[in-house]
Amino acid sequence: MTDKSVVITDIIDNLRRVFQILNEQSKKVEKDTGLTGPQLWTIKVINENAPINLSYLAYRLYLHPTTVGGIIDRLETRHLVKRTRSKEDRRVVWIELTAEGKSLVKSAPEVAQGLLVAGLEELPVLNLKDIDKSMKNLVKIFGAQKTPPKLIRSTEINYPLRKIKTERSKGSKT
Repeated sequence: MTDKSVVITDIIDNLRRVFQILNEQSKKVEKDTGLTGPQLWTIKVINENAPINLSYLAYRLYLHPTTVGGIIDRLETRHLVKRTRSKEDRRVVWIELTAEGKSLVKSAPEVAQGLLVAGLEELPVLNLKDIDKSMKNLVKIFGAQKTPPKLIRSTEINYPLRKIKTERSKGSKT
């Protein structure tokens, strides 16, 4: 094998590992909890930070607030979270787990997204920029630059805040 072939083999094998762990972890979460990975990850972050408002929750999840709002709606329907309007400022809504949500989070498995974020947050910014550049190259190889980023094993799409701001500014110029 040439040096190039060895490197390509390593890249493909590492991608297989990433897809495998994401798929297996997501299936386990759904089987054990009946939730998607993003829903369980949201519950775990709420559990660690409650009470938490939607904006800060979105920040902690690295998701757009609209995306998180949809997740919260589904969790609220399942009686796993509750929203409480602030008495000091009626515009602020606090999100907390219900007793059922607290019970679920105690026995829930780890979430792949949470592991990924925790690991990335540990890296220096230069390493993050290298990973970002490499990921952008992979996306380009697949021709998926315009594919909306869906959350893992979920129908939720995350629209990055910078994209929404760009689209709004384009719309206001016409």
